[in-house]
Amino acid sequence: MSYRFMRVLVFFDLPTDTANDKREYRKFRKMLIKTGFVMMQESVYSKIVLNSTAKDMVLDIVRKNKPPEGLVQALTITEKQFAGIDFIVGTRHGDVLDTDERMVVL
Repeated sequence: MSYRFMRVLVFFDLPTDTANDKREYRKFRKMLIKTGFVMMQESVYSKIVLNSTAKDMVLDIVRKNKPPEGLVQALTITEKQFAGIDFIVGTRHGDVLDTDERMVVL
């Protein structure tokens, strides 16, 4: 079986005017983290998946847990495209393991 690593990016802009809006924001963000997404920037999360089948499953989970209001968008790119990100200002944080490399500890 060959793996075609992909990256699912979720962008969201949710209202935080009322207490209920803030609750929905926190609920959505916690769902992303529990699903395995890693924060790239504020309101931008990414998750690595093995193939398009896994991507579809992840997007189904996001759709089922979508907030009632706001904007949520998803973009899927290959891992090679993701690796080509240009950092204009700032640097990549090395304390987060978000690559497809596998580590074996004996």
